Amino acid sequence: MDWLSDNLASTLAVIGLLLLAIEIAVLGFATFVLLFVGIAALITSGLFYLDIVPATYLNAFISVGILTAVSAALLYRPLLQMQQQVEKKPVTSDLNGVRFVLAEAIGPSAVTTHAYSGIHWTVKSQLPIPAGTEVEVVNVEVGVLHVVPALKA
Repeated sequence: MDWLSDNLASTLAVIGLLLLAIEIAVLGFATFVLLFVGIAALITSGLFYLDIVPATYLNAFISVGILTAVSAALLYRPLLQMQQQVEKKPVTSDLNGVRFVLAEAIGPSAVTTHAYSGIHWTVKSQLPIPAGTEVEVVNVEVGVLHVVPALKA
């Protein structure tokens, strides 16, 4: 226990870095608690190294607690806004561009199924397409192929 109290600043720096690594690498900023405590531990470690605050357990607990609250108050809203900025990209699938001939007519209100790769897919279209027409897959959802009439190549 003597070693820990003699190296409290180093211990806090290691704890702070571990908490930040867990928050960033493992949790991916899903919770901010470890981030705030890690930042507070690193700042407290710096205060101890610079002899601004005496390195005692009581000062460590008080400093980490206060700095956690301050970092949470300052960083929570900007981090939350950063977390909510999601770039929506259309998902491309290997099935996009697949062509086949419809066995039944489909349209906005009528759907059919098509067996492809051992799976019975529901086939949908925004346009009325008669049976026997070659169609091309333009979008794929879970169990659903969205098709349009294929252009003659």
